[in-house]
Amino acid sequence: MTFKRIAILVLLAGLSTACTTPSVSSQRIERTLVKRGDVQIETISQGKGPVIVILPSLGRSAEDYDEVARLLATDGFRVLRPEPRGIGQSKGPMKVDMHAFAADVASVLDHENTGPVVVVGHAWGSQPARMLAVDRPDLVRGLVMAAASAGKLPPGSTEKPYGRLREAIDGSGNLALPESQRLTYLRQAFFAPGHDPRPWLTGWFPQAHEAQAHARDITPVDAYFAGGSVPILDLQAQYDAVVVPNVFKPMLGERVTVQVIDDAGHAMAPEQPRAMSAAIAHFARRIYAQ
Repeated sequence: MTFKRIAILVLLAGLSTACTTPSVSSQRIERTLVKRGDVQIETISQGKGPVIVILPSLGRSAEDYDEVARLLATDGFRVLRPEPRGIGQSKGPMKVDMHAFAADVASVLDHENTGPVVVVGHAWGSQPARMLAVDRPDLVRGLVMAAASAGKLPPGSTEKPYGRLREAIDGSGNLALPESQRLTYLRQAFFAPGHDPRPWLTGWFPQAHEAQAHARDITPVDAYFAGGSVPILDLQAQYDAVVVPNVFKPMLGERVTVQVIDDAGHAMAPEQPRAMSAAIAHFARRIYAQ
């Protein structure tokens, strides 16, 4: 084989490799800071394509969705994960209502110039997600309510909204408790039977937890319950011990689609990241095609 032919083959091989690695470059993770007055929001971003925003659960970081975000980015989406105040480099006044948490997300989307996007709110994150859809309808075209407590209850229910397993939810992130007690709480509130709750022994941010609970308690549920008028995916977990299921659709009608993730509890993301990401991607494609 001549030297010239070898050189051509090497060049073609390099071109072939370059053509098959865009998914690798799409996984480049960036962290940016957006400042608005005395508020600073850190955002984890990766991927290229239509935007999906993920808002984390009570007192926990956007890093819980590392695998979900990776899968979505591989699937052709740009994923933005704003860290709530009190987590990472995000900071600001902590005695605020749900409108303020929604405004933090809006500042990130305005900075990115995204236009209307699909927003995923996991557990507590469903509340600022819905608030954002109410306060800034120009920024939201669809909502995914992942393991989301609706904040309202079916007619005739005697439960208290956001009241299920309150001791276990709050105790799971109480770092002053013995590890054995926290594991018991994690099993009760967050993980499906047979799943290891140890990954969630860490990753709790008590100051953020307190601020988010305060915002939930002082903001009327009716201010954000409906999430504006956009389509909603009610993404339920088969073994969710915290959420009262099937509240959204009876109250909000046909704009709500219900899907259940098998073998998952309230934590969902560490238990079934592939199923969670696939459900989000399917919904997002439908919304962006409209």
